[in-house]
Amino acid sequence: MWTSGLSSLNRYRMPERGARIARREERAYGRYVSDEQRREAGCPARQAVVIQRGQATSRLPIVAAVEASPAAVPARRSVRANPAPLLVCLLATLTGACRQDMHDQPKYVPLRESTFFADTRSARPLVEGTVARGQLNEDTLRYTGKVDGADATVFPFPVDEKVLRRGQERFNIYCSPCHARTGEGDGMVVRRGYRRPPSYHTDRLRSAPIGHFFDVITNGFGAMPDLAAQVRTDDRWAIAAYIRVLQLSEHAALDDVPADRRGDLDRAPGGPRR
Repeated sequence: MWTSGLSSLNRYRMPERGARIARREERAYGRYVSDEQRREAGCPARQAVVIQRGQATSRLPIVAAVEASPAAVPARRSVRANPAPLLVCLLATLTGACRQDMHDQPKYVPLRESTFFADTRSARPLVEGTVARGQLNEDTLRYTGKVDGADATVFPFPVDEKVLRRGQERFNIYCSPCHARTGEGDGMVVRRGYRRPPSYHTDRLRSAPIGHFFDVITNGFGAMPDLAAQVRTDDRWAIAAYIRVLQLSEHAALDDVPADRRGDLDRAPGGPRR
């Protein structure tokens, strides 16, 4: 059912609602035509629609007044969109989509098959004679603990008090949990069920060459894992030197102690020297 002038009546009674109606009409038709402009143009009054429940909203074109008298309504400024930014963005998108070099690289993941090599392996063996930087271990004695394939009986560098203190520190960290700080082989993990290692004070290990201890620390032996990744090369020699100190401490005679240090034999551990 059509009702004449309903929009104008509501606009006078409810200013807020009238403003919302005007904004909706301006968005829908590009401009708003008031009742005064309609009357000046000789057009009929504004017609509105009474919406019934369950029906869709419809509206008569308000621009009829403009068609009747275009001069009565001020012309709206037309704005033309600049297509240049849109074209630039579109071109950048299409250009970037064609460049997938960094996303889909021609590479092999570990253990992937290769059709280029005859053995179908993508991981290639090192070229014969190739040595990685920092791994040119030409000093066989220092890095293997052997001389002509046998355990060495000498150290690759001089052993002084500094080396022995370093060996004691490394031994207490890496070796004492199993071998104990005395070298008896009754460390804390052994007391809790781990396999007991031999004592350093047995005749067999007391007579073993120094290269034997370096080799065991480097490669492991029996239940003992290797410590090459945890202990540096020179520190392994320092530990081997400290093992000799432990062996000597359990079998040394009084004459082996310097005269000026014999008074320290009776002092408590950690106490002041005399």
